[in-house]
Amino acid sequence: MSFNKLILKSIAVVTLAAMLFACEGNLNEVNKFNIEVDNPQGIAKNINLFYTDSGHVKSNLRSPKMLDYSQEKYPYRIFPIGVEVDFFNKDSTKNTIIADSAIIHSNSDLIDMRHNVKIITADSLILTTSQLFWDTEKQWVFTDRDYKIRLANGTENNGTGFDADQEFTVFNSRSNTGVQVIEDKSL
Repeated sequence: MSFNKLILKSIAVVTLAAMLFACEGNLNEVNKFNIEVDNPQGIAKNINLFYTDSGHVKSNLRSPKMLDYSQEKYPYRIFPIGVEVDFFNKDSTKNTIIADSAIIHSNSDLIDMRHNVKIITADSLILTTSQLFWDTEKQWVFTDRDYKIRLANGTENNGTGFDADQEFTVFNSRSNTGVQVIEDKSL
């Protein structure tokens, strides 16, 4: 083998090695960028938000923490350690929803509340379930999960799946059983 061919092969090997190391460095930079994209765009703590319409408070959302993923293809905000929302009715009474976590899907007006979801209405109805969806546009709540309702008079209802307006003046249950307390006004 001639000296020139040996030099050309050496140069080719060194160039190939340099390219491989350069690609590895770029790959590490790309992976680092991917990790950063998976992080939230913003983090908020001790949130206390009011929603008003025409000067009237419609709702109040409180949470210890919110993670904002608005940069994602399907943007969302998550409340990973609890959320509490008060909805104020026209007569100034309120309904409250409490959940261990919640996700607001920005493109759909849908809020997904999960784990130990509890609704307390102005007339003392208490509803519990493991997951509840709230359509903010239609002002409608629904679930396909098991639920339990307890009324102030002692009535209890267990069921699977319901939908209702957010004031609970309309309530449609898919299946239920329970104990109904009926007052006898003739006595």
